[in-house]
Amino acid sequence: MRFSLKGILLLLVLLFVGTFVFCYNVAAQSLGNAGTIQGTVVDQTGAAVRGAKVAVHNPVTGYSQEVTTGDDGSFKISNVPLNGYHLTVTASGFATFNQDVDVRSALPVQVPAKLGVAGSQTTVNVEAGAQDILEIDPTAHVDAGHHQLDLLPINDPGAGLSKSIIYTTGGVADDGNGFFHPLGDHAQVLFVIDNQPISDQQSKVFSTQLPLSAIESMELDTGSVNAEFGDKTSLIAQVTTKSGLGKKGFFGTISGTYGTFGSETGSVGLGWGSDKVGNFFAADGVRSGHFLDTPEFLPIHDIGNNQTVFDRADFQLSPNDILHLNFFGARNWIQIPNSFDQIGQDQRQKVVTWSVAPGYQHIIDTNTLLTVNPYIRVDEFRYYPSNDPFADTPATQSQNRRLFNYGVKADLSKQWGRHTLKFGIDLKQTRLLESFHFGVTDPAFNAPCLDDNGNPIIDPTVLDPNCAGAGQNQNPNFSPGLFPFDLTRGGSQFAFSGSHNINQYAFYAMDSIRAGNFLFNLGVRGDLYYGLVSKSEPQPRAGIAYNIKKTGTVLRVAYSRTLETPFNENLLLSSATGQGGLATNVFGANAETPIQPGFRNQFNGGFQQAFGKWLLLDADYFWKYTHNAYDFSILLNTTITFPIAWHNSKLDGVTGRLSTINIHGFQAYYTFGHTRARYFPPETGGIVSVQPPAVFRIDHDQAFQNTANLRYQHKTAEYIDWVWRYDSGLVVSGVPDVATALTLTPNEQVDLGLSCNGVRATLANPFNPNTPCNIGTSTLLTLPQIGAENDDHNPDRVRPRNLFDVGVGTENLFHTEGKKRFVASVQVINLTNKVALYNFHSTFSGTHFVAPRTVIGRFGFNF
Repeated sequence: MRFSLKGILLLLVLLFVGTFVFCYNVAAQSLGNAGTIQGTVVDQTGAAVRGAKVAVHNPVTGYSQEVTTGDDGSFKISNVPLNGYHLTVTASGFATFNQDVDVRSALPVQVPAKLGVAGSQTTVNVEAGAQDILEIDPTAHVDAGHHQLDLLPINDPGAGLSKSIIYTTGGVADDGNGFFHPLGDHAQVLFVIDNQPISDQQSKVFSTQLPLSAIESMELDTGSVNAEFGDKTSLIAQVTTKSGLGKKGFFGTISGTYGTFGSETGSVGLGWGSDKVGNFFAADGVRSGHFLDTPEFLPIHDIGNNQTVFDRADFQLSPNDILHLNFFGARNWIQIPNSFDQIGQDQRQKVVTWSVAPGYQHIIDTNTLLTVNPYIRVDEFRYYPSNDPFADTPATQSQNRRLFNYGVKADLSKQWGRHTLKFGIDLKQTRLLESFHFGVTDPAFNAPCLDDNGNPIIDPTVLDPNCAGAGQNQNPNFSPGLFPFDLTRGGSQFAFSGSHNINQYAFYAMDSIRAGNFLFNLGVRGDLYYGLVSKSEPQPRAGIAYNIKKTGTVLRVAYSRTLETPFNENLLLSSATGQGGLATNVFGANAETPIQPGFRNQFNGGFQQAFGKWLLLDADYFWKYTHNAYDFSILLNTTITFPIAWHNSKLDGVTGRLSTINIHGFQAYYTFGHTRARYFPPETGGIVSVQPPAVFRIDHDQAFQNTANLRYQHKTAEYIDWVWRYDSGLVVSGVPDVATALTLTPNEQVDLGLSCNGVRATLANPFNPNTPCNIGTSTLLTLPQIGAENDDHNPDRVRPRNLFDVGVGTENLFHTEGKKRFVASVQVINLTNKVALYNFHSTFSGTHFVAPRTVIGRFGFNF
């Protein structure tokens, strides 16, 4: 049954009006992937204890928060990430109260604390040793807090959120320009920011990202997900933003950085709050001469800047009514990097994003919570060609597209004995608007005829594809559909304009059941997708975790079925190409029907193993079968990409993380992952056909990657944070073997360190397809020999790389008491200045070098 869009719009208007009315009259607290711990502290006679300090702490994530009880002995700790915590209560003249507290939903957790007399010790439900660091959950995931993210030495202008996910989560392969491949998929990530779902692309070449300065904590789910989530499910990033509620006054951070490539940033985070009202505001700006990852090791034409503004307001005038209002606005302005073969180009890109997301919660009773989250989000993308179209090579292109997304997510949570129930809806519409222009500027790009040596005939008067003239031979790669748009032969630019609405409605029900040492997560989700095509899919989800307390072990298994939805970016043009689509099949792509939604069956099995109370190993095996597996294909060496779908994919692998608690200032973790990503033709969509003859390894496939992070901090001041990142190398689709490498331009051959029979290619003496090459090698690619390449078992890959980053600094430069502290640090990214690739001539992402060594100095003031 279709729902009236006018009805949905009316519902949103009412919700927004109601929200702002409440903003004037009532209040708010935790939202999204966070909960609340509240209670009352009394003495042995039942009298309230005023001014007692209540603190919570997680030994693995390092998250902590402290509040003070009021006159009536009550306390409330808001915005607490879902996890297990130690809670302690201390007051002068009383014994310390200790309790383990599990925060597993947005329902407030009640903790009554009765303090004993001094000299005694009160402990409730505190488990010693291994149980302190185990997390009993059927879904494999990683938790990351703001303090860990603040110290982590990472640098990716405009994409710090992406880089932090890559460096904290196993099974995530790194790619250029903020892209990453979670567990064998390309950018299949759902961001849930304070309960606002965002399934559109968050790479900086598509959109803008929430700055790290606004993030309180993240839960990064890589296992089978529960029924609450859909759309993009390979990785769920549940992000909780910073809040001023309950902070008792003003706090904030002001900082600036300067570094290599003229990179400079400024960041301001200001918060204030009380028990009733809170606000947090963050404004960040960055300018860099190495904004995007470039097709050459050193950047050419790569200046970019990014500005973001975020504000979260919280109001709480009633204990049972909760209101939030999130606002986000951002802009990216970017030069498109040039290679040595495109030195005269001046292509640029601008992305503007804004989002408004209120949220309302009502506590119906102590066990029942209603949550409603309406939202609006807009991404507008503009791609500008050079002023002289013939400065662009081999083609000139421009684009203006917009994603206008609005919807509402609402659910009802109920605690009923051993059961935690949740029933919800997720309704949204995405309005697509696309405009695209394209023209060929290189006479050799689509020449109708070849000369006797196999070279394109660039004479603009040679127009007959029959090639009947002397010395003319037919070009087997000539595209007649592209010929009218060859500007070098009197053609005009191709123009496309389209708009369409994508309507999605989801309903879910789930139950988390605790039974002894077991935890069962059961649920079902129903999705109705109405876009260029229609699809509905019931999706059962199930997970089981079992805690073996004697050995400090948690075993888990899970299954999920999910509806996979196409990427929205350029979906209209991508679905219009091919047989039965655009007239004469302009670009040679294959989309006889629009790109279809798909489905996935996913199985996970894993465990947690604690070693004492200091070390935790978490490992997970995944197997995913997807019908209609999605990816992007790139247009030449631009940032314009088009969604495509493969008939099916089979993905499997292992993810894991080994973590320590904080041991006298030392803390470390080691993540690892192995992914086998096998895709099966035929491919559909895009604007350029990609049709391998049989099963192949896509460029998401990587045999192994790991990240090691070691940090030592002396008390709360000086620290050193060291990162080792190893990637065994993604598959290279555009250069499968030595024979293809011989066709590259001289600049590209030199970039790759290409050698034939021990002789290195140079600009003056490059190789060509006729060069005898018994043994071809590359310093940056594995490069199978001619005839030895196999798309499934022996594809070309980027050579393995080891990258080292280090940060040295202090969070209290002058060792002052109190909250007012100066901070300073120096970070070195790619310490050894390693020359390495993310990918090269990838059909799906282009050519991108890893950034050279970058040194960044930071100075700031916290208060």
